[in-house]
Amino acid sequence: MNKIKLFLFLPVFLFGTWACKQNTSSQSEEENGKISDEALLDSVQYRTFQYFWEGAEPASGMARERFHVDGVYPENDRNVVTSGGSGFGIMALIAGMERGFITRADGLEHMARIVRFLETADSFHGVFPHWWYGETGKVKGFSDRDNGGDLVETSFLLQGLLALHQYYVNGTEEEQALAARIDTLWRDVDWNWHRNNQNVLYWHWSPEYSWEMNFAIRGYNECLITYILAACSPTHGTLPEVYHQGWAEGGAISSPHTVEGYPLALRYQGTAAGPLFWAHYSFLGLNPTGLKDRYADYFQEMKNYTLINRAYCLRNPKGYKGYGEDAWGLTASYSVNGYSAHEPSERGDLGVISPTAALSSIVYTPEESMKVLRNLYRKGEKVWGPYGFYDAYSETDNWYPQRYLAIDQGPIVVMIENYRSGLLWKLFMSHPDVQNGLKKLGFESPELK
Repeated sequence: MNKIKLFLFLPVFLFGTWACKQNTSSQSEEENGKISDEALLDSVQYRTFQYFWEGAEPASGMARERFHVDGVYPENDRNVVTSGGSGFGIMALIAGMERGFITRADGLEHMARIVRFLETADSFHGVFPHWWYGETGKVKGFSDRDNGGDLVETSFLLQGLLALHQYYVNGTEEEQALAARIDTLWRDVDWNWHRNNQNVLYWHWSPEYSWEMNFAIRGYNECLITYILAACSPTHGTLPEVYHQGWAEGGAISSPHTVEGYPLALRYQGTAAGPLFWAHYSFLGLNPTGLKDRYADYFQEMKNYTLINRAYCLRNPKGYKGYGEDAWGLTASYSVNGYSAHEPSERGDLGVISPTAALSSIVYTPEESMKVLRNLYRKGEKVWGPYGFYDAYSETDNWYPQRYLAIDQGPIVVMIENYRSGLLWKLFMSHPDVQNGLKKLGFESPELK
């Protein structure tokens, strides 16, 4: 068997009863140079899940912000953990328990470690910072004045915690006890504090710098989930006006336009169509299928948004090497010269493909995303490592860094699971507070009871 293919395929054989039942047929497929979609998805989910299991920061159980295979960390931040990435990781771990990658008992122990950390780590009016030092729970500033509460990253974390609450709320006595502790963390977040006495949410607050970051969250980006959870809170819930006047800018968020031949309904922050993570982060738990409000049909909007990204890469106006039907996807990731929010525009396109972009879009573009997945599989160890596909690469620059970011690995596992079973969507959408908040804001969804 080809060594590179064996390296990719080994994870399928390493996790319990399911794998034992599948060995014979899957191995035959692989030896014939083929691998089924199901086996390939299993393999990618399993290896990427390991970022949040084997690769977790050991003291806290939280997701490390980054992992470099070479062990070189310019800021000595190997054990810095991330709030948003950990929220994505919690959902990835739930998927792992359901798929038999780990036992439910081992998963519970790990989740309890995460909750213990959150109960004692630095927070600000119940809002968590972007980063902590994993060993101590002390905040690490994301930037000079961003060393306090980060409302957006907190919403990503809570999206995972609320899904976990539902996973455990009717479980064993120990699971129900952990669900109750999660509920306390959820109820402690003071969303109204982050209004700064206005009908809009502000991203940051710091005990040292107060509101100096002055970042009001308006117009479409990754923050839809932030406004929805703010309205969902049973203790500090925001009024509908905050959503409609702040996020939706009094209706100005409605801005029909066409990009790459596809119609969009919303105004996107500073661009006609932005990086693909804007189609992922809010919808890891929030099910976009049939989700509508007065501004958009969110599944159709995000599907078109994804197809725009793909169409731009196929048009490839800057002539980068390697773009095509099986190699597309521009989003925020490591880049040739640091980090960039790659997007489908000549200004924002640097010739860098980020695997998370197309793979996490599989719920919107299953056939197109599977073509990218198979192409990455064929590339083998150049783009594949201990925790799944590396964060980004550029054929033009012959640039293949062996690095990972939590916020990019998490959506791969979660969105593949939502594509396969809808698991995380079912859990999150079943939470009573989520149900109430969506109704409060005037959303329609097949999952609203």
